[in-house]
Amino acid sequence: MTEPLAASSASSTARLIVDGGHGFEPCGNPVYPQKKFEVLGLEHEEIDPMEHSSDSGSGTARDLAYLRYRNRNLVRAESSVSDRVKEHSNPYEADKTQNIDSFLRMLEDQTSSHEQIYEGYCQLPSPGVHYLTNCSRHLLLHRLSVIENRSKQAMLRYLRLVDDMKEASIPLNLPEWNTAIAYAGRCFAQVDALQVESALRIWKEMEHEAGIRSGRVTFNILFDIAAKAGKYVLAEMILKEMNERRLRYSRFSHVGLIYFHGLKGDGNEVRKAYRNLVEAGQIVDTVVMNCVIASLIRAGELPAAEQVYERMKQLFHAKMGGFVPNKDWRYTRDLGRILDRASRRLRREPERLQRLQSKQCLAPDTRTFSIFIDYHIHITGELRRITSLLAEMQDFKIPIQGRMYIKIFRGFARHGGVKYTSWTTQRLEAVWTSLLAALDTQAEGIALLKWMVVWVVRAFARCCGRARALQIWEEIRDRWKLVGEEEKGAVEHMLRDILHASQTHEGSERT
Repeated sequence: MTEPLAASSASSTARLIVDGGHGFEPCGNPVYPQKKFEVLGLEHEEIDPMEHSSDSGSGTARDLAYLRYRNRNLVRAESSVSDRVKEHSNPYEADKTQNIDSFLRMLEDQTSSHEQIYEGYCQLPSPGVHYLTNCSRHLLLHRLSVIENRSKQAMLRYLRLVDDMKEASIPLNLPEWNTAIAYAGRCFAQVDALQVESALRIWKEMEHEAGIRSGRVTFNILFDIAAKAGKYVLAEMILKEMNERRLRYSRFSHVGLIYFHGLKGDGNEVRKAYRNLVEAGQIVDTVVMNCVIASLIRAGELPAAEQVYERMKQLFHAKMGGFVPNKDWRYTRDLGRILDRASRRLRREPERLQRLQSKQCLAPDTRTFSIFIDYHIHITGELRRITSLLAEMQDFKIPIQGRMYIKIFRGFARHGGVKYTSWTTQRLEAVWTSLLAALDTQAEGIALLKWMVVWVVRAFARCCGRARALQIWEEIRDRWKLVGEEEKGAVEHMLRDILHASQTHEGSERT
């Protein structure tokens, strides 16, 4: 299944991570000097970060150069969006043209949100795609496909456009079909049989009715959906079909296989899939190592995952000298595509491939820390280790955003409110104070959104009781000025259930 490449082409960085028996084995517990730190109001004693050589060298300079050339076709499409719409002979032509022109200006504006674009589209006569140029239609679908986290609302918006395209007898291209399949199967946190069925239905429609043959991206999406739904036999059937069509494995195929074996709980197969990725000439970066860490944890091998994390830190300090590049989700997505193309082009030039690998940054990122913190919140409840990881996030200059606060409050709701717990009321109050300070300074990525509010109140109900939880809720309501009434009503309904359960729990304890 792997692409042909001499084993010697595997970079020294990748080999260093795999070396040592089965790879990812415990390598001892070094002793570090103690220091005190405070993160999110939690004071704790823990080890100093490891010190390493400061050999400098920017691992992202050339990557950024590649990124300047991304989406060249899209740029050309955007320049064409201002083309005038087709002429129509009806008494409302002037109003239609005005609505369409206004929508096109919104579509060209890179600051327009998905909600604004979709609302503007809904103002067009139905079906709206019939009144747009070909470039405008593809740009519209592209804009709604670029999203950090898929949601039910985003899925409904995109599939509505797909339905309009079909109603107007306008064909979709392969990337647009792929996006529709991904939305149908990945819009919820938990993938179940219904999402798998929806994705397969769209796939069959694409191949049998639209006559568009699947590419490896299509099979990567289907494989990921089947694996996350626990449909392992189906996932293997998808791989078999991919092999029969003689489609080469891409970077994303190899990473998907690592993840797949982690879901199955097979640590040895995780290591094997990682080695296959390296030997296929794929370039290892933080995304790959995060997948290895998460997969080893799912396979029940936390010490091996911790070892990979320590090696990432060592390699980072040795290569980058402590400089952490600022990466957002768009950068990570685009860099992954660039590295996939580069590995294909340099497959027969192992020296150039190894030079490119040596320039990759293997610094832990937000995802790395989230993997470990999620594990300790849901499995071990070790607050000491969680505060240590939060301190290391600060050492790497990674901002603590709203999602991390939600995780911490979930930890208090899960492990607080019992005797001898380290998740004490005082520490909960300290975290709450830290969150309020972040909100007052308008820290980036932190806001009182739906699930933040739910877990804050749930944590206080668990640790402090119903009375204090009600006080917190009143304080939140005073700050919750910009939230729609529908969302606020949904949260209030959930909170009534939480507070009622808390009151019942307190009554049973008194009896």
